[in-house]
Amino acid sequence: MRTSRIRTAALATVTAALALGLTACGGNDGGSKAAGGDKAAGTSQSRSASDGDAKTGERSTTASGGSDEVANKATTAAQQCRGDEMMVTAVHQLADQQGDHLLITASNEGDKPCWVTSYPSVKLGGDVDSAALPHSKKDNPGGDKRITLQPGSTAYSAVNLFDYGSKNQTAQSFAIALRGADGQDGPFYSVDSKGDKPQFSWNEADVLNWSTEKPYDF
Repeated sequence: MRTSRIRTAALATVTAALALGLTACGGNDGGSKAAGGDKAAGTSQSRSASDGDAKTGERSTTASGGSDEVANKATTAAQQCRGDEMMVTAVHQLADQQGDHLLITASNEGDKPCWVTSYPSVKLGGDVDSAALPHSKKDNPGGDKRITLQPGSTAYSAVNLFDYGSKNQTAQSFAIALRGADGQDGPFYSVDSKGDKPQFSWNEADVLNWSTEKPYDF
């Protein structure tokens, strides 16, 4: 899968479906590399490390593994991951089958470690005013811990899609935002879905916590 960088644009000026703060540079790419995330318009802004890193000794996991002591030090040193340093891709898997979902991959392309927490805030389709998807009730609890991503490391999440065959919605892209330690959303960025059938349908959907392992081994 190829990825490409995309530039942000003010949410207030977005008229195309699922632009949501970004204009894609090349329609065939499957990634969303946010640029200038702190300049994105909207009510939510990226949070700095000072908001969430004041607590010392907070436990976290790292994408490269290691002891709790190493993880604690990494969390203290790392800042929250921001859109302008992350590459986000999505693949529609098992289309038209039970287990239909969007596999979300987020890679730290910066030169410093950063952390993600909880689960991504996702809005499917082109309605920028719609509510973000809920967390999956079947997911493991405890998703509020921080996962520290070293440069080049990756975290995964997934959107579970439920299509009951009537009054469903269809799209090929969605908007995603990272959650801060306070639970607030950062700027939203647009991601195009790829796969054998990039278009997806749903009546209901929910999201899984971030993880250093793929949630579905397909």
